[in-house]
Amino acid sequence: MQIKGIDHIGIRVMDVVRSIRFYHKLGFQVTREDHQEHVFVVKHPSGAEINLIETGNDDFNGKNVLMDEDKKYPGYTHYAIEVDSVDSTKAFLESIAVTISGGPSTFGDGKTSIFVRDPDFNVIEFTQKPRY
Repeated sequence: MQIKGIDHIGIRVMDVVRSIRFYHKLGFQVTREDHQEHVFVVKHPSGAEINLIETGNDDFNGKNVLMDEDKKYPGYTHYAIEVDSVDSTKAFLESIAVTISGGPSTFGDGKTSIFVRDPDFNVIEFTQKPRY
């Protein structure tokens, strides 16, 4: 098997219209709407694709059960988008009123990241690789 890359990420959401508005602010465009399957595909000019799956329940008291609970459940905790500059990304996100929930933080591998939450409290990491 030869893996070529990640094709897309699927994210369960509660309100697809609200989520599409959020991802549109990040530069994503809707490329497919399937109301029968409740799947709405958004794609970024960089090639990143996200499937918004509108079947989420709002019974978690405004928390992300994978990230905000003391008990650690298995599952995907976040996804990371590589950016050229964390500083310019931070400025852009602030200019479109997206709250930075963490960082900037530099990790042991030299990457520097900032974090945001989407409308359903899912974590998105924007990461800059080290420049040597």
